Amino acid sequence: MTEVERSGEQPGEAQTETETVDTAAGRGAAEAGGGSGGDGGPAPRGRRRTVELAIVAAVAYALDLVTKILVVEKLEGHDPIEVIGTWLRFQAVRNPGAAFGIGEALTIVFTVIAAAVIVVIARIARKLYSTPWAIALGLLLGGALGNLTDRVFRSPGVFQGHVVDFIAPAHFAVFNLADSAIVCGGVLIVLLSFRGLDPDGTVHKD
Repeated sequence: MTEVERSGEQPGEAQTETETVDTAAGRGAAEAGGGSGGDGGPAPRGRRRTVELAIVAAVAYALDLVTKILVVEKLEGHDPIEVIGTWLRFQAVRNPGAAFGIGEALTIVFTVIAAAVIVVIARIARKLYSTPWAIALGLLLGGALGNLTDRVFRSPGVFQGHVVDFIAPAHFAVFNLADSAIVCGGVLIVLLSFRGLDPDGTVHKD
């Protein structure tokens, strides 16, 4: 074989090897891009916000639990306390229904719903990288745990317990701090969704 023939083969072999390396490199870059951007959007940055969620939930739950204990001990069986005249009073009420006295005949159903909400929040927490979402879900979790505790441990029985309500505005249903936490968490979730912020910290545009 002449040198001309050998020289004609060697560039082809080198070109084939170069194409193989370039293809592998391109595939690796595509795989890396799929985890950090591309059509799937940017990957979550920072650490998961499960600690923030747990703190918010614990504070909401503790406040609800303490206020209910005080209401049962100091207010139940007594006259309502006027906070702002007749516009706002503290009045002990046992509520078999949902928030604000809705659905009094569905105590067990609302117990199951509260338990399901807790499970869903626990699943979302595995992909939680957004602090605002951590606050919102923490409020929901703390409120759901607060009312679920009443339904499990208070009379008339397990999973049928009546929730302790005590905040009584004029011309409105009586509620508690757990109800307030649930409503605030829900409103915050709606606002975050309108802004396009997802629990994983990414922002989507419709």
